[in-house]
Amino acid sequence: MAKKQKKKTKYRAFWIAVRIQIALMLLIMLGVAYYYGGGYAKKIDALHEEARLIVAQSNEQTFKANQTSLVYDANGKLISTVKAEKDVYYVTYDKIPADFIDAMISVEDKKFWTHKGYDLKAIIRAAVSVIRKREITQGGSTITQQLARTMFLSNERTWQRKVEEIFIARELEEKYGKEKILEFYFNNIYFANGYYGIEAASQGYFSRHCDELSLSEVTFLCAIPNSPTNNDPVNNIANTYKRRDKILRNMLSDNVISESRYNEAKAESISLKRTTHTKIDYVETFTYYCATRELMKLRGFEFRYKFSSKEEQEVYDAAYKQLYEDCQATLFTAGYRIYTSIDLEKQDQLQKAIDTNLAQYGETDEDGRYLLQSAGVCIDNNTGRVVAIVGGRTQEHVGYTLNRAYQSYRQPGSSIKPLIVYTPSFERGLTPDSIVEDKKIENAPKQNSYLGEMTIRTAVEKSRNSVAWQLFAELSPKVGLEYLINMNFNKIVRDDYYLPASLGGFTYGASPLEMASAYAAVENDGFYRIPTCIIKITDADGNPIVVTEQEEKAVYDRNAARMMISCMEGVLTVGTAKGKAIPNMPCAGKTGTTNDNKDGWFVGFSYYYTTSIWVGYDTPKKLDKLQGGTFPATIWNQFMTAIHEGLSPVDFLKYIGQEEEPPAEEPPEDEEEEEDIEPLDEDEIEDDEETN
Repeated sequence: MAKKQKKKTKYRAFWIAVRIQIALMLLIMLGVAYYYGGGYAKKIDALHEEARLIVAQSNEQTFKANQTSLVYDANGKLISTVKAEKDVYYVTYDKIPADFIDAMISVEDKKFWTHKGYDLKAIIRAAVSVIRKREITQGGSTITQQLARTMFLSNERTWQRKVEEIFIARELEEKYGKEKILEFYFNNIYFANGYYGIEAASQGYFSRHCDELSLSEVTFLCAIPNSPTNNDPVNNIANTYKRRDKILRNMLSDNVISESRYNEAKAESISLKRTTHTKIDYVETFTYYCATRELMKLRGFEFRYKFSSKEEQEVYDAAYKQLYEDCQATLFTAGYRIYTSIDLEKQDQLQKAIDTNLAQYGETDEDGRYLLQSAGVCIDNNTGRVVAIVGGRTQEHVGYTLNRAYQSYRQPGSSIKPLIVYTPSFERGLTPDSIVEDKKIENAPKQNSYLGEMTIRTAVEKSRNSVAWQLFAELSPKVGLEYLINMNFNKIVRDDYYLPASLGGFTYGASPLEMASAYAAVENDGFYRIPTCIIKITDADGNPIVVTEQEEKAVYDRNAARMMISCMEGVLTVGTAKGKAIPNMPCAGKTGTTNDNKDGWFVGFSYYYTTSIWVGYDTPKKLDKLQGGTFPATIWNQFMTAIHEGLSPVDFLKYIGQEEEPPAEEPPEDEEEEEDIEPLDEDEIEDDEETN
C-alpha cells in the first residue's frame, strides 16, 4: 500500500513539473511575442544604437570637462566661479590612492573587476525590492553605469534610461577598460558644494591633496556621492559619518583593510578645513539656489506651497529633492554663465549696516560663530529682483555659514499684520479711518494697556494686538493665510490656521526673503513677483538657456495696498519706528517683535527699494533691548539711507478717498513699543519656537 502511494506521489510530482514547464514556455513565448509585437524590440535596438554612437564619439577629453560656470553681478562683474577648471584637478589612475578605489568598490560595486559594465543580479535585486516595497531601497548601478549616467544621461527614472545606461556601460568597458573607467569616475563624481572629483573635494573640504588624506578622510569623502544632499558634510555631517562607518565596515568585511586600520579610522574625528578660495558666501549660495530652481522650472517642475495631506507633501518633497540634486549637479558642470541682479555695492552696504549695529555683541559659540545674528534682503521695486542678500554677520571663516536670509524661518511678530490682517480687511470695505476698539479680548494675549476706540491707521502705527486679533477673527485664518500661500510662503502648515497667527504666532515662521517679497507686492499695487536674483543663464558660448521674466500675480486689491502703505508711512513718523524714516524720502514699513524679545523685525520700502531685516539668535532666547523698532529698524534705516543717496524723492500713489494730509496722531508720552505684552498662557502662542 505504501509502495503504491509513493508511486502515485511521484506520478503527481512529475505532471506538476510538466505543467510548470509548459506554463513557463508559454510565458516566455508570450513575452517574446509582446517584446516584438509591442514594438519594444525596435525601441531597445534604437537605444543600443544610440549608446554605441555616444561612446564611439567620446574620447578621453570627454571626461575632462574644462568649462567653469561663472556668476556675474548686475554690472557684469565676476562674482564667483561655480567650480574650478576640471583639468587643474584631474588625477590620473596611477595617482589615485588605493584607499579611494578600495572604498568605492566595497560600497558601490563589489564585482567591478569581473563584470562587463553591469551587474545583472544587482539589477534584479533592485527590481524585486521595488516590487516588494514599492520604493527604491537598494541600487542596481555599477560604477560604470554611474559614470555613464553622470556623463551622458540624466537621473530620470524610466526603463528607457536604465536600458540605455546599461548599453553605454557595456560600450565604455569595451572601449576604455577598467582602469580608465575608474580614472574617469573619480574625476567626475559629485561631492556636494560644487566639488567634482576627488582632488577638488580633497582640497575643498580639507585643503590638502587627495594623496595626503587619512583612511578616515578618504572614506568620509566617499560617503558623499551616494546622495550629495543627504550626505553633505557641511549641512548633514552626521549622515556623512554614518555612511563613512558603513564603508569602513564593508572594507573590513572585504579584507581590504585590517581591523587595526578599521578601528583607527572609525575613531578619527573629521575636521573640515575648507579653502578660502572655495568659500561660499551669502550671494553665492542664494545665486546657486535661484539658478538651480530656474533649471528645475526649465525641466517642467511645478513648485507647490499647499498640500491636501502629509502624504501628498512627502511625494512632492521627494520629487523636489531628486530634481534639485540633478539640476544642481548640472549647474556645476555645464559651463553656464549666470547673470544676476546682485549689486555688490548695495551688498556691502547691507553687510556693513548689520555688522556695525551688532558690533557690541561679540559672544560666540564653541565654533567661533557670533550668537546674536541678523539677516536682510533688499529687492528692487522696479524689477522685483533681489539686489542684496545677507545671511549673517561678517567674521573670520569658521566653516559653513547659514544663509539665514532664505534658509531660516522665524516668528515674524507684528510684521505679518499688514499681510494677513489689514490689507485683506481693506479689501473688504474697511479704510484707514474706520473706527476699531483696542480692548481686552477673551483668550487673546494680554496687553499692558488698552486705548479704546481708534482708527485702523492708529492701530497700525501703535501696533495694537487686540485690534489685529479682532479683525483676523472676522476674516478667519483660512482667508488671511491664503494670501501668504499665494505669495509662496513655504512653511505655512495646518497648525498655523488659528487666531494667534494674526500676531505672528506660526509653527515655523517666515524667512526674510519671503517677508521682503510680500512687502514688495504691497508696494507694487498688490502684484507679487517671485524674488529671484537670476536675470539669465547662458551656455559657455552665450546661447540663452534661461531668460527670466518677472511675471506679476495679483494678490491684493490695488486700492487696499495703497491704503496699507498710507498707514505704514505713519509707523516711521509717529509709530513704533518713529525717527527711523529715510531722510527726505517717502517710506513706509512695519515693526515686529516676538514674545520675550526673541525676534525683531523691520520690513519697509520706498518707491525704489523694499528691505526686510531680522535680528535674533539662531536658538531663540531673550534679548531685552531687541524690538522691531530698535536694532532691525536702525539697520534698515542705515542701509536704506545709504542706497537712496542721490535719488529724488517720490511719493507713494494715493488711494481713492485719501485726504491730502491724513491726520497724524501723536502717541501719548507713555506709549510703549509694540508687542510689549505679558507672557502668554500655555494654551496660547508658544514663545519658544525653534528655527528650521
